[in-house]
Amino acid sequence: MIKVAVAGAAGRMGATTCEAVEGAEDMELTGRADPSLGTTVADVLGDADVLVDFTLPDQVLGNITQATAAGVHVVIGATGWREEDLRRAVEGTPGKVFAAPNFAIGAVLMMRFAAEASQIMDRAEIIEYHHPNKVDAPSGTAARTAELMDGEVPIHSVRLPGLVADQDVIFGDVAQTLTLRHVTTDRTSFMPGVLLAIRKVAELPESPVIGLEKLLWPS
Repeated sequence: MIKVAVAGAAGRMGATTCEAVEGAEDMELTGRADPSLGTTVADVLGDADVLVDFTLPDQVLGNITQATAAGVHVVIGATGWREEDLRRAVEGTPGKVFAAPNFAIGAVLMMRFAAEASQIMDRAEIIEYHHPNKVDAPSGTAARTAELMDGEVPIHSVRLPGLVADQDVIFGDVAQTLTLRHVTTDRTSFMPGVLLAIRKVAELPESPVIGLEKLLWPS
């Protein structure tokens, strides 16, 4: 059994992750860290093999520093941190780290297809749509998509009630356009990817590893 603790457990993504872990036959939920629950990350590390972090950008680095120093592996679902800061924070620590800007399999496929299309189509722009409580803009998914694509790719961020997490990548060329669209209707869409990362993080050949595509297409 993989013993799993969740940081940000009272939030929407954290609570959904707790439910998914409890429903997995090969996992045991051993701790919920959240200020509203009166528990800290330090309180839950002792019983955990893996910490899943769905907190806020200004909390992530401190959390993973504590966890990896204690030999606990970390799966990061929170976004808004800088990759160079993450690498410095975990350098030389025994715990391994996996991070992904988006854990939905469809979103990872969208990013892969966008990277391929950008090598052929003339220009592209990204429009990302999220709920109004999302703290970072552009989203980690949009930033990662643009990073994987050829050329300069403008990003437009929309924050409105009623949205969860959607993204359009629109390509333009002579007398034609191509749109790649990923729509999220519920946060459970992220859970297969989160559970995959929990199962794989201890086996990573290096740390940190960023991007769910590294687990889906390891070669």
